[in-house]
Amino acid sequence: MNTVINSPDAPAAVGPYVQAVKVNGFIFVSGCIPLEPDTNTLCPGGIKEQTRRAMMNLQAVLNADGVTFSHIVKTTCFIRNMDEFLEFNEVYESFFNGQFPARSCVEVCRLPRDALVEIEAIVSQ
Repeated sequence: MNTVINSPDAPAAVGPYVQAVKVNGFIFVSGCIPLEPDTNTLCPGGIKEQTRRAMMNLQAVLNADGVTFSHIVKTTCFIRNMDEFLEFNEVYESFFNGQFPARSCVEVCRLPRDALVEIEAIVSQ
């Protein structure tokens, strides 16, 4: 049986999906983009600011089920410009305390709301 996870501290979904689904001891977190939770508008700033906001939104979804970044086993990251990869990594790694999950990072031509970054995660409990 699937259990839907929704956090009031993360932005509402911008399409026909939920923030996360728990099934068989795993949590599948939908892609988090850098929206401000209170207004559902795009976070101002460049790749660092938008990565920080996307990671904070991911953290809010994790918190809703009582898990942390240390429970993440895989992330998939989408960025609009691979030239900003180092800046993205600088912020991304600050959320993990040196225990990094497996990861894919892909450059894409466009993301919802014209965000610069989107991050999805698979969590094991």
